[in-house]
Amino acid sequence: MMQSVITLDKNIRSGQPCVRGTRITVGDVLSYLAAGMSIQEIANDFSELSHEAIMAAVAHNTAQ
Repeated sequence: MMQSVITLDKNIRSGQPCVRGTRITVGDVLSYLAAGMSIQEIANDFSELSHEAIMAAVAHNTAQ
């Protein structure tokens, strides 16, 4: 179910995996986390990202 939050579209961000309905890539989310942002901070800064979407990005990366 979480994986359906992540989409691939060759016309959006050169086909990188993105959070559905946004141009925010899985890589973007992971880089925010790596920089020390908490899930709550990311969700606060990017209102289009829910907790579920952030966790889906992490899960997508782990599945790769």
